[in-house]
Amino acid sequence: MPTLIVTTHPDSDSLTHHLAQRLAQELRSTAGSTSVEVADLAAEGFDPRYTLADRHTYRVGGDFTPDVAAEQGRLDRATDLVLVFPVYWWSAPALLKGWFDRVFVNGWAFGLDADGGIVRKLDRLRVHLVPIAGDDAGVYDRHGYEQAMRTQLEHGIVDFCGARRGVTAYVHDSEGEDADARTRAVEAAVAAVVEAIRA
Repeated sequence: MPTLIVTTHPDSDSLTHHLAQRLAQELRSTAGSTSVEVADLAAEGFDPRYTLADRHTYRVGGDFTPDVAAEQGRLDRATDLVLVFPVYWWSAPALLKGWFDRVFVNGWAFGLDADGGIVRKLDRLRVHLVPIAGDDAGVYDRHGYEQAMRTQLEHGIVDFCGARRGVTAYVHDSEGEDADARTRAVEAAVAAVVEAIRA
């Protein structure tokens, strides 16, 4: 299955980038002819700012700017999308949010029928989430952070556009002192995503 891995972190030495590269390596070695592309939105300089041109695109359901059309083209070639990102303030980073705002738009990710109902257009795409969290799983559970993120991303974006939910594999306590535990968490997340893509 052609897979697009999207990562958003400004530091190329980050755990986020390490995990994305590890996942790409594992997919390439275990999935045979599966094509894998890694999109590093920070390194590529993707502009997350929603502009008047984006507002125009939303209103007319087309007329995409070249950078948005390029992102949509990458997604059109994929059957699986894996989002690997650090958790900032209990949510996705602004760069990833802006990517959603500008790319998953009217006329491509969804549309309107003659009666004004939503037409969901991404049923061919399966979306997997790999949030890299600084706190442990207990904090996320006690405060409902994981459920809040699942609601925002899985329901609010994936479901709305008609894509299929894949696996969500958190890497908790990413800034903890236990390097072995962090390595195990990364390997568990990679294994979960690879298994879901190969299923």
